[in-house]
This record gives sequence, C-alpha cells and structure tokens, in this order.
Amino acid sequence: MSPRIEIGGLHLDTALTAAVIALLAIGAVMVGSASISLADRDMGEPLYFLARHAGAILLGCVAGLAVLTIPMSAWFRLNAVILLGAFLLLVAVEIPGIGRTVNGSTRWLALGPLTLQPSEPARLCLVLYLASYIVRHQKDMARSLLGFVKPLVVITAACALLLGEPDFGAAVVLTATSFGLLFIGGARLRDLGLALVLATSALASLAFTTPYRLQRLLGFVDPWADPYASGFQLTQSLIAIGRGEWLGVGLGDSVQKLFYLPEAHTDFVFAVLAEELGLVGATLVICLFGVVVFKAIVLGPRAAAVGLPYQGLVSSGIGLMLGLQAFINIGVNMGLLPTKGLTLPLISYGRTSAVVTVVALALVMRAHHEVKEAERRARAKSGKGRDA
Repeated sequence: MSPRIEIGGLHLDTALTAAVIALLAIGAVMVGSASISLADRDMGEPLYFLARHAGAILLGCVAGLAVLTIPMSAWFRLNAVILLGAFLLLVAVEIPGIGRTVNGSTRWLALGPLTLQPSEPARLCLVLYLASYIVRHQKDMARSLLGFVKPLVVITAACALLLGEPDFGAAVVLTATSFGLLFIGGARLRDLGLALVLATSALASLAFTTPYRLQRLLGFVDPWADPYASGFQLTQSLIAIGRGEWLGVGLGDSVQKLFYLPEAHTDFVFAVLAEELGLVGATLVICLFGVVVFKAIVLGPRAAAVGLPYQGLVSSGIGLMLGLQAFINIGVNMGLLPTKGLTLPLISYGRTSAVVTVVALALVMRAHHEVKEAERRARAKSGKGRDA
C-alpha cells in the first residue's frame, strides 16, 4: 500500500500527488526551453509563453483546490447541467464572432483578451456525465441494447461537433474513453463489440476520405519520402529524438527547437524533451504518466467495493482519458501514430489544457479521499462487529 498524506482533512495519495507535481514542474521547464527562441522572435519576450503557462497552472491549482472541497455527490446530482454545459461549449465555437479559427481549425472561443479551447472542458464534462449515467442505468445497460445505445447517442453527437471543428484527435480520445468506461460499467460485450466496430469504421472512413487527413497518413507511413512538406514535422521530431541518445544534449541546448521543429512547445514538446534530456528523461516522464494513470484507474475497484461506484468511474474515466492522450501524443512524436494535434497533458503549452487537466486530477484526488474515508468507516464498523 502506497504512503498517504493528509492536508486540511483530505487524504491524498502521496505517489499520485508527487507524480502530478513532478510532471507540472518538468512541463514548465520544457515549455520555457522549447519556446524561448520563438517567443523572443515573435513576441520580443523570451519567457512570454512560460509566463502564460505558469499563470494557467496557478489558475488550475486554485480551481483544483476548490474542486477538492466539493463532494463528488454534487457532480453526480448536476449531471444534466454538466451535459448541457458540454454541448453549449462545443456549439459555441460555431457562432460567428465567438469561434476563433487558427490554421483552418475553429477550436477556440474568443472571450475578450482570453481564449478557451472548449473541447478540453467538454470532454471532462462528458466523462462526468457518462459516469453518472452508468451508475443510474447500470441494470438497463446490462440487460438491453437501448440502455447501452442512449449514452452512445450523446457521445456520437459530441464527436460530430468535435469533428466539425475539426478536432479528430479529441474525438478519438473521447470515443475510446467512453468505450472504456462502458466496459468498466458492465455493458454487454456483444453490444460493445458491435459499437466498437461501427465507431472504428466511421473514424477510419473519415481519415481516408478527407484529403488533409489522408495526406497526414501518407506522411506518417513514409515521412522521408517528402521530408520538406508532408513529412516535415515527423522527420524533425525523429531527428530531435535521435539526437538525444541516452542522456540528451543538455537542458536548453536543443537545435530542433530553433525554428526547425514546428509546434515545438505544444504538440511536439516531447521531442524537445527527448533531445535535451535523452532516453533517461523521456522514460522518467513516461513512468510518471504511468503512475498517474495507474493510480486513477485502480481506484475504481476500491470505490466499487465500498459502495462508491460514481467516484470509481470518474477516476477511471479521467485516468483513461489522460493516458490515451499521453499515449497518442508520445506516439505521434515518435512516429508510431499519425499526427493528431493533441497536446501532452501537464507538459505541453496550452492554457486550457493545463487548467482542465489539473482540475480533472483534483477530482481524482477528491474521489480518493472519499474512498479512503469509506474504507476507514468500513474498518471501524468491522472492528466494532468483532468486539460485539
């Protein structure tokens, strides 16, 4: 059993908390390193992106502390409001004057001086809603196709809005997370299998029939065939990772971040990390993500054992979502997966992602506290029973 700490009456898992803090610290260092040349050239301020990233982390920590004080039952009761909020966010980007288009994708909301990427909080809201649906309708899901299809209609509608932005990567992560939660929640395997085949076929069809997605696939298959066009990002990423070798070239000494590797501080920050910190640094980051994902997912069975299935499903869903996103981002950087446009949670620059990820992990920590309290009460009750 891992050591635990108690802060303000809240039981926090030490390993989970330490892994999150370590990833946030490494992320801040790498955002500063990867963006310093770009920020100096374009903004005239070398630490421009680092300062904004640090501000987002601070905001996320404040919001996370607030979330830690809210019982999970409150989120369960607000499931309809949460679902409505998710769809309002996804629809808002399509409103002229509010939705902001960058590089052909309308994925941001312009809120005065601030910008918000609605797919990030929307996906978290949908995980919360889906967890509540499974708890409320678990028997229906296990007995009838209709009980299984209802939440899939909601997820399909959300994915359609994400694909309209377009944000193919977010749609893939949401779909995979939803199937994982439904599996954990006890859905029938035959229903899951059929839905998985249909979803995979639909996403594959979109990938092969959309010209720019097909170009990404072709560039992924053989990036060196056109290293200055369709394969440029991937070849530069592979060069960066290859230069890192075992111990890296040294913090701040990356060459590829000097305007060779596009999106060096966002989508491809892992390549810069591997170049500067080497295989050792990259492996450390992967292991830290492993701790976070493992701690979130294994809380599920513990929560179910003490009669807190919602807490367990929320924790497992967040673990699946973060694990899938990290896996896809690292896979893209290493040339194992086609480019998806997903950031690396807690590491990449992205203010909305930073805030939402910290809040999501605060929900996991709150769930852990409630499960720990329930286990303590169960032990106390069991002890009294033996004494009697």
